[in-house]
Amino acid sequence: MSNVKVQGSQTAEFLVSEGNGQISREHIVVKAGPALPSGQVLGVTSTGEYAPYDNAANDGSEVAAAVLYAPLPASEAPRSATGIVRLAEIAAARLTGLDAAGRTDLAERHMIVR
Repeated sequence: MSNVKVQGSQTAEFLVSEGNGQISREHIVVKAGPALPSGQVLGVTSTGEYAPYDNAANDGSEVAAAVLYAPLPASEAPRSATGIVRLAEIAAARLTGLDAAGRTDLAERHMIVR
């Protein structure tokens, strides 16, 4: 019998480095939905709320615009959160939902995926 436990992503575990102070961070609102891990790649919907990045969407979330700083629980209402939105180096292996197009989108915001 095994007692191995798997620990989820920790807050900001994906950050290699960020700008001085908190210049890389913004207060954001994430739309209602399932629980999201720290490191979730996000896009901005037409309503101004952030949602998990989906390159096939057509509501604005098809453009990667931020990375979720800390995990969020599931909710039926929009959630307040912190996002990394600029000037950061990010570990690709610690991100959720990243693809080649998302990597390019993040680079345009000066977020370098390593």
